[in-house]
Amino acid sequence: MITRRRFIECAAATAFGPAFAAPAAAQTWPSRAVRLVVPFPPGTPPDVVGRLLADRLSETWGQPIVTENRLGAAGNIATEFVARSAPDGYTLLMAVFTHTVNPFLYRSIGYDPIKDFAPVTQVSLQPCVMVVPNSSPAHSVAEFIAHAKANRGKITFASAGHGTSPHLCGELFKRMTGIEMTHVPHRTGAQQDLIAGHVDLMFVVGASGFSMTRAGQARALAVTSSKRAAAAPELPTLAESGVPNFDVSPWSGFLLPAKTAPAIINKINHDVVAVLAEPGIKQKLEQLGVTPVSSTPQEFANYLKAEMDKWGPVIRDAKITIED
Repeated sequence: MITRRRFIECAAATAFGPAFAAPAAAQTWPSRAVRLVVPFPPGTPPDVVGRLLADRLSETWGQPIVTENRLGAAGNIATEFVARSAPDGYTLLMAVFTHTVNPFLYRSIGYDPIKDFAPVTQVSLQPCVMVVPNSSPAHSVAEFIAHAKANRGKITFASAGHGTSPHLCGELFKRMTGIEMTHVPHRTGAQQDLIAGHVDLMFVVGASGFSMTRAGQARALAVTSSKRAAAAPELPTLAESGVPNFDVSPWSGFLLPAKTAPAIINKINHDVVAVLAEPGIKQKLEQLGVTPVSSTPQEFANYLKAEMDKWGPVIRDAKITIED
């Protein structure tokens, strides 16, 4: 026979069980290895940053973090895989810039970049460097704009391919300055063509841009971020150089599958933010030309929406598409 007291206990467990389950799950999480899915090859900036944080977080969590590189379709394959994974906190996505531009570049991507994910925190920003050949007559952004306007239809800019962050940097630069430039996509050798003077401009991501200009191979005019880069504080921003509100920084951040328990999201957020604040981690990231950035889950969600609002019109107006 069920006593009245036992009946009340069972009823309470039924009514409030889900509310108690999420905090309990967070208290025991992680009880096994965590998988970090990176959409790009080993040695690329997202992979290097992801592995650096994974090594440190595994110490905090007392569990291994296995980095898994899932390549293809500019990040779509890895992203869809995480979207379809169990929402238990054991599959993290190292999301990058492509997460907010691929919906506009591809006819179909197999996932919703907002609805299918739970934002955890932004992790980093990495500015591009506006670089011209040493033979260029432009020694400043203003001089480059004047040169482009005086040579309308003759100016070219290089990138590693359609829809990449350097390509979209160039398209936004055109849009905000009113100049004309022809995009020259490369599979390989874009920087070599710039150094040789075969193209007039390239926006080079982070450390690569700093290293090639410090080696005297080309001339840096500005960085694309809203603030000067710690790795090259002598370089002005494009906003300081006469292009108000220009702000482009390829980013990275952690996402989980939608419907992951808020308590698990908050725990991961707390631990990642703490690691990013460690002086040793900050120094290692800055040496890579990367600026560590942390946020609340809601702030990261707002950032993702703002990035989509920024890039959607640029991609549509420039009629940029990538075949599936």
